Amino acid sequence: MIDLGEGAVGTFCWLDLAATNADSAKLFYRQMFGWTSSEQRANGGSFTQLRLSDQTVASLYQLQREHLENGVESHWTPYVQVDNVTDAARRAVPLGGTVIINPFLVSGVARIALISDSVGAQIGLWEPL
Repeated sequence: MIDLGEGAVGTFCWLDLAATNADSAKLFYRQMFGWTSSEQRANGGSFTQLRLSDQTVASLYQLQREHLENGVESHWTPYVQVDNVTDAARRAVPLGGTVIINPFLVSGVARIALISDSVGAQIGLWEPL
């Protein structure tokens, strides 16, 4: 399923795990599925690539303190590939959606945004670089 954004527009192309305890999550997925982890630098920080053999299957990042203090729990975010993340985020609003996180660049990876759909479900938008 994960192809680092090299799939077709309108299809799922990436998964992120926002974790309340990144170290615990890495250990769980390593023991559960054999996923290994490696750190990747981006935007002045880092995130963790989760891999099975030679294939990246998802990424993981530690939730920031302010999110934890506001009660945000660990959660997975699936991403759908789009041609233009800014246009896609704008298109969601008149359709009853909400832009949760405005489009931004993940250095060397993609331009992404987070929206909720017309029924309140969250989904990521992914524009490969």
